[in-house]
Amino acid sequence: MLTVHVPKGPVRAIALVLHGGRSNSLARVRRSQLAVVRMRPFVAALRHEGADAGLVVAELRFRVRGWNGSEQSPVADALWALDRLAERFPGVPVALVGHSMGGRAALYAAGHASVQAVVGLAPWIEPGDPDEQLAGRRVLIVHGTRDRMTDPFASAAYARKAETVAASVTYVGVLNDRHAMLRRSRVWHRIAAGFVLAVLCARPPGGTEQDETTNVLVKVLAGQAALVV
Repeated sequence: MLTVHVPKGPVRAIALVLHGGRSNSLARVRRSQLAVVRMRPFVAALRHEGADAGLVVAELRFRVRGWNGSEQSPVADALWALDRLAERFPGVPVALVGHSMGGRAALYAAGHASVQAVVGLAPWIEPGDPDEQLAGRRVLIVHGTRDRMTDPFASAAYARKAETVAASVTYVGVLNDRHAMLRRSRVWHRIAAGFVLAVLCARPPGGTEQDETTNVLVKVLAGQAALVV
């Protein structure tokens, strides 16, 4: 299910938000499930920050909860949603923002012609995951240093590998945070929204020079490869 929030005024860019899931499950996704609920603050942050920048915010609810091996169920859903958005908003650039399994799906779907940026939040990364589809894309991977559900070291290694392909790749470690992104939630929301708006809408990071998150965003946009916040 695709829900699209359209701002007032001209549309300049789109953020497509992808929730997490499980490695294997054909159960239907319900709107009340935690993986779906977890992304609503990101949707709210993107809508709030992007309202006057022409940012469309789209939420995709996957058909089933699992990745399901070679079926890669959420990737097909993400590509379907990107096609629908391209039909409705032709020529408008897209940023994919995905958490956990949704982060992996975002990286896999990044080869779609409309995608210009990817934000992977604590993404599920496996050995052999491809990176050639990231060619020309701006990529940000953010991972809590105490995550035990998905591996921050795998994310950092993937970011290093993708540096030779993507337009830019930055890995940000969020100190002492876990998979749920709750302990320092404001940092996660601000980094994701700030990156999307800077890359797609040319909006510089807000805040002062003394603000830690603003400083991180400035370094991300400058192309620094690895950061800690």
